[in-house]
Formats: sequence, structure tokens, C-alpha cells
Amino acid sequence: MGFWPIDCFADQHVLVSGGTSGIGAGIARAYLQEGARVTVTGVTAAEVEAARSENPGVEARVLDVRDENAVRGLLASFQDLHHVVNCAGIIRREAELDPEVFADVVDINLNGSMRVNAAARPLLAKTGGTIVNTASMLSFFGGGLVPAYSASKGGVVQMTKSLAIAYAGDGIRVNAIAPGWIDTPLTKALQENPERNDAILARTALGCWGKPEDLAGGALYLASPIAKFVTGTVLVIDGGYLAV
Repeated sequence: MGFWPIDCFADQHVLVSGGTSGIGAGIARAYLQEGARVTVTGVTAAEVEAARSENPGVEARVLDVRDENAVRGLLASFQDLHHVVNCAGIIRREAELDPEVFADVVDINLNGSMRVNAAARPLLAKTGGTIVNTASMLSFFGGGLVPAYSASKGGVVQMTKSLAIAYAGDGIRVNAIAPGWIDTPLTKALQENPERNDAILARTALGCWGKPEDLAGGALYLASPIAKFVTGTVLVIDGGYLAV
């Protein structure tokens, strides 16, 4: 037996909010490969149907994380739950300067994660489970065109640290990953802009865009028994962007 606990996720139930595409889908696939039972959520029926077709074995459910009753209803339908990964999120470049758009982005990215975490807490307390939130490089510095995204991801870091304290008595560990520039639908416009693309790659030490699956190892590690003494931390996975 090696250092990695064999079958540590076998038959464990994992919820990945926003797991129908992008980063969430990459993490969901990794959990499936490790033998977990995975439920992913998407905000539209079309996203959910596509996820079911692309990832046989995954359970996909419609969920708008802005709707507290819907969040509570989904969690109430589970018999058990071992891990939560919060990946539901949006970005609205430049439009976020409008207060109404700002509020909506924060409601999804930050408040939505809190709604899921709070609703999942009783189930996770029964299994000694884990939470992995999704922060960002913009948790650490500002973005002139994305004030809501930056504020929400800064809030995710402080929420992670605070819930790590609040949930510790239940045996629940709470951590976060902070992705760098990842090749997803949310970054397509940047990749297609030669000036922005070149600037991003020039500052990224590894010189390339990350893939959703590049984040899976960090998410699995934080949820695994190897990280049993790790809580309240933020794991940066950015190809060296913050190091430059």
C-alpha cells in the first residue's frame, strides 16, 4: 500500500455544485474515477442533460444556488453526504460595475456557496465530511472590470477560514482551492483576445493555461485522509501566476 489511501473515496457521496461544466466537471470526473458516487448541479435543464450524457454514472440535478429553498430541498433528498465541492459561479466582466449585476454575482459566488455549506452541515457532521470551496487569484488582488467577482472570491477565502473554525466541532474540515487561469467557457473571451492571452501566459510561470483536471488533485487531496490535519487553508493552483 502506497502513501495515498487506496479506495478512500469508494462509495462515498460527493456533491459538486456547478459540476456540469468547467472546473466543477473536471473535479467531478476525478471523484468518479476514484469510485465515489457523484452528484453535480447545473442551473439549467440543458446543462444537466449534457452532463448526464458526457459523464455516465454521475447524477445531475438542476439547482440555482440563489434559491435557499431549492438548496435545502436538494440536500434533504440525500441519504448521506461525505464531501462538498462548491464550484457554482459566474463572472460578468465590466457589467459588474453596475450595482445590480454586482449583487447577483456575489449572491451566486459567495452567498450560494454559504447556502450549500449550511444545508450540507448536518449530513457532513454524520460522516466527518469535508468542504472544498472555490476561491481565485482574484481573492488576493483586485480586478478593475470584475469588482463583484473579486469581492465574492475574497469573501470565499474568509468564509472558508471562518467555517473551518465554526464546523470543526462537527468534525468537518473546510478548505478552498484558488485556481489560476483555467481553460473554461468563462475564460474563452480572454483566450481569444491576443493581447490579453499573451499577457496572461507571460506572467504564468509554466507558460500555459491550466485545464479543469489540473485542479482535481488539489480538491481530492484536501478531501482525503492525507489532509486530515488541514482545515481553513487555501491551496493556490495557478501555474505560478502569483509567484511572478
